[in-house]
Amino acid sequence: MSDTAEAPWRGGLRLGLPVAAVLLILDQVSKWWILYGFRLPEVRNIPLIEIGPFGLDLTMVWNRGVTFGLLSGDGPMNHIILAVMAGTIALLLLRWMWRAETRWVAAALGAVVGGAIGNVIDRLRYGAVVDFVDAYAWDWHWYVFNVADAAIVCGVAVLLADALFRRPAETPKPAQDPAAPGR
Repeated sequence: MSDTAEAPWRGGLRLGLPVAAVLLILDQVSKWWILYGFRLPEVRNIPLIEIGPFGLDLTMVWNRGVTFGLLSGDGPMNHIILAVMAGTIALLLLRWMWRAETRWVAAALGAVVGGAIGNVIDRLRYGAVVDFVDAYAWDWHWYVFNVADAAIVCGVAVLLADALFRRPAETPKPAQDPAAPGR
């Protein structure tokens, strides 16, 4: 490799960790605001926007499972098991973030890690995840989610787009000796 060749980008943690921290803070502040500012567990629902058949409400849901309520259960260890699983995945993603090849991948991994840690905090603190954003169209409601869930979904979407559309880096071809046989 010559002195002018560009080395692979290795700033994954320098970008990904601040992204994770900002999203974690936004997630936890929004949940505090929902629980103690709006007192949504008592109020249950606050309509925000309704434009024809489309709407957005704040609706209190305690999610004891993972995305879309999968693996939900009320067992005494369910929230601990899910928190440990999410924490383990976050650690593996941190390793990937450290080795991220692009800024987009590092930021996306930061979003996923920040969201995962936000939901782990909820599981350990409340025994369930605080979900409150309810988007709907006509009579169909998307699952109720939070800032952490949105960060995870957006991060995963960027990772999928990167995997599908990023061109692999070209490796330089070794120069051939003009005196080599076969020329």
